[in-house]
Amino acid sequence: MYKNIIRPLFFLFDPEKIHHFTFSLIKVVSKIPGISSLFKSLYVVNDKNLERNLFGLTFKNPVGLAAGFDKNAVLYNELANFGFGFIEIGTVTPKAQEGNPKKRVFRLKADNALINRMGFNNKGVKSAVEQLKKNKENVLIGGNIGKNTSTMPDNYTADYISCFKELHPYVDYFVLNVSCPNVSSHAKLNDKDYLLELISEVQKVNKTFSKQKPILLKIAPDLNTVQLDEIIELVAETNIEGVIASNTSLNRENLKASNKILDEIGNGGLSGKPIKDRSTQVIKYLADTSNKAFPIIGIGGIHSAEDALEKIKAGADLVQIYTGFIYEGPLLVKRINKAILAQY
Repeated sequence: MYKNIIRPLFFLFDPEKIHHFTFSLIKVVSKIPGISSLFKSLYVVNDKNLERNLFGLTFKNPVGLAAGFDKNAVLYNELANFGFGFIEIGTVTPKAQEGNPKKRVFRLKADNALINRMGFNNKGVKSAVEQLKKNKENVLIGGNIGKNTSTMPDNYTADYISCFKELHPYVDYFVLNVSCPNVSSHAKLNDKDYLLELISEVQKVNKTFSKQKPILLKIAPDLNTVQLDEIIELVAETNIEGVIASNTSLNRENLKASNKILDEIGNGGLSGKPIKDRSTQVIKYLADTSNKAFPIIGIGGIHSAEDALEKIKAGADLVQIYTGFIYEGPLLVKRINKAILAQY
């Protein structure tokens, strides 16, 4: 039904507008008595064999929703009814910001992909905190944090720390988003020396809380082997809990979309099926080279249960979906969990 009726209808409209419409629709429909229970019966798979224990947390199942979908933490309670084991909110910045000028999200239908240059549009960390206070504890929450676009280089770390302090009581784990291709000073955020400084400062703050929260680093799929080796060294040096591989890509190779269409779209991060193989390669390299020294959350081009199993086989402990959720619909979560159970 989703792929034959709902998706074709939704795809008639601007991606960002239909995203907001869908949020409103789910919010309203979920208030109807019995609907939340109906969604759970359709999509949630409860089985102890799906549980995963990582960095001191117990995930009901290994399939999560990636950051960027529920940026402002307004729909996570309702989204939990679709069977996710965890939901990552954000990217959240200290102050609210509009992000890049519209139009800034584009579908590549023939490629089952998206290109976006949102630019960390969000309502700011204080707004996210107010929303997270409504958590019904149906699902684990990850807090994906970043810097404001207007922040000067000397204050990047202060932005991350500001978000970290504010969100700390309300999320289960943190993700330092240093790999989004749509923010300024991308190079500095990928410099190993700076990352060492950033992680060290955030960890200092983490230790001031009675209960410390796991910290993960989200990396780009476009990193070469030398850079990936640096990530492995960085995890060892800082003792952060893990890595999310991977973010969107700047690569435009082997797309079905014409060069004319790509030129009209312009810059932005590519997500969806075209980055599936590269993301899996990054996961496998990190897992094999480090001798599986740290947990990995795999994301990038998961449009089927087979795609998810491929990432798990490559070394991912958990997986996340985003573009696949848009193209394949909510049953994708259930299909993945059922496929994982079939491995037992």
